[in-house]
Amino acid sequence: MTNYIYTPDNNNPGFRCRVPLNNTVQLFVADGIMQQENIGEISIQQQERGYTLHVEKGKNIPELLQIISVRTSANTRPLDFSSRFELESCSSAKLLLCSHTLSEDNFATNENISVEIGENAVLDLVMMQNEHNNSIHNAKFDISLAANSLLRFHIVTLHGGEITNTINVNLNGKGCECDLNGLYLANGKQHISNKVNISHNVPECHSNQLFKGILEDEAITKFSGTILVAKDAQKTEAYQANNNLLSSDFAKAYTQPHLEIYADDVKCSHGATVGSLNEDELFYMRSRGISYNEAKLLQQQAFAYAALAKINNPELLDRLGNLVEKRLRGEFSHCQNCSTHCC
Repeated sequence: MTNYIYTPDNNNPGFRCRVPLNNTVQLFVADGIMQQENIGEISIQQQERGYTLHVEKGKNIPELLQIISVRTSANTRPLDFSSRFELESCSSAKLLLCSHTLSEDNFATNENISVEIGENAVLDLVMMQNEHNNSIHNAKFDISLAANSLLRFHIVTLHGGEITNTINVNLNGKGCECDLNGLYLANGKQHISNKVNISHNVPECHSNQLFKGILEDEAITKFSGTILVAKDAQKTEAYQANNNLLSSDFAKAYTQPHLEIYADDVKCSHGATVGSLNEDELFYMRSRGISYNEAKLLQQQAFAYAALAKINNPELLDRLGNLVEKRLRGEFSHCQNCSTHCC
């Protein structure tokens, strides 16, 4: 497989998106249109607005495939586009989806992502969102898992004006598993919402959710999560947690976890917290010569790390950890230069 790096055009003369990771294949989507055709073992079918990516039965894609979606000044109208990821039985793939804006235009984007994971297939999916303060982005995921399949999904929201993520997961095959983790960072007057619906439709499936948020200034975040266990879905294990850390008296975090259970032989739990920085820990670190800002950063990093820790690519985990630290340090508040901010 070949490494692809998009060559700048006249509309974006300074754009260069790089991933400092080994064995990474890059694809580029500009204003909803995929720029490449087929890549090795993966077939890509173009649509008018969007694309379908297909992995055949038994194919294992060892490389990390990064799909870089950007909005540019060439098209500032509201945009609707769709993408579909299909893994046939006994296949596997690793996907990194990056979402960016390359100008300060008032972009409005509606993105629909459909994911079909076949029997005994494995998908590692990471989505990283990094857009400017004037952007509105609605991302809707519709995900279906067949028997004995596995989905590991991490969604990291670093920056954006108004971002809404809706994640619908259907566990349709016995023995399948979904591990869903989210981290969102918000400051200024940013609004970030995550709506998660996981349906256990058959017996002996597992799901785990952990969403964590760090809020500053007058940011507002919302989390709504529902676990549905169908009548015959015995031996279900489903867990959900949402934790929020407020670093400002004016930030607001709304959280609404919910269980809807119609089976009687299950293990399910949910929980949510909204809290502030630990003053005792801050005092201890400051008494050891650590400045207040650095002590605050260390506490925030420790809080955020749990939402990233299950990423099983060490290089990607390190890169995202560095981006989170830069975001918390305030080193980028405008997302104009993808070569600086893209993971």
